[in-house]
Amino acid sequence: MEILRVENLSKVYGKGDTAVKALDNVSFLVNKGEFVAIIGPSGSGKSTLLHILGGVDTPTSGKVFVEHTDIYALDETKLAIFRRRQIGLIYQFYNLIPVLNVRENITLPLLLDGRDVDKGQLVEIISTLGLTDRLSHLPNQLSGGQQQRVSIGRALINNPSLVLADEPTGNLDSKNSAEILELLKLSNKKYHQTLIVITHDERIALQADRIISIEDGRIGKDEVMRR
Repeated sequence: MEILRVENLSKVYGKGDTAVKALDNVSFLVNKGEFVAIIGPSGSGKSTLLHILGGVDTPTSGKVFVEHTDIYALDETKLAIFRRRQIGLIYQFYNLIPVLNVRENITLPLLLDGRDVDKGQLVEIISTLGLTDRLSHLPNQLSGGQQQRVSIGRALINNPSLVLADEPTGNLDSKNSAEILELLKLSNKKYHQTLIVITHDERIALQADRIISIEDGRIGKDEVMRR
């Protein structure tokens, strides 16, 4: 079942002689429950693509459908609500709120949405992430691996349709990188969430169901690794 459809997506920064085409007529489909790795050299457009899929950057042309909703046909307020409810974003630099503790950072999307926290779900996520004894800690009291776990928890707490991760292991050592990869795979399998990961890490890419290679703003290869 299709969960994401990208049609003729282009993104140009600047105008005239200084214009840079970050994405050039990109189209592809992703089915519900897939784990897709997007790879490519620095400057190839992969992070721009992820940010547009997540509704945090706007395309110059083309369309993005998430669960059959044309997200860029929504006004700014409706897009913000849709993004908060349907898309989980995980960043390389964690993007945690420094004055909020672990519990508050994880539950922030629900609080912003005016929704009650499902305590059973919160306990399960925190336990799965290995953060049970860190709930009252602030981000600066956590290791890099623990901060990334918090960002994963924040991305999962809303039960999003789509989880997007931008270089989620980029700042971590090999041990923490392996643990974060296992957690992402767990969200994909246990919670049946569709996972799209931008990565330079070959170990992550090779464990995905599918690898999309971006070259100069275009799809170079789209390979199914496993079904």
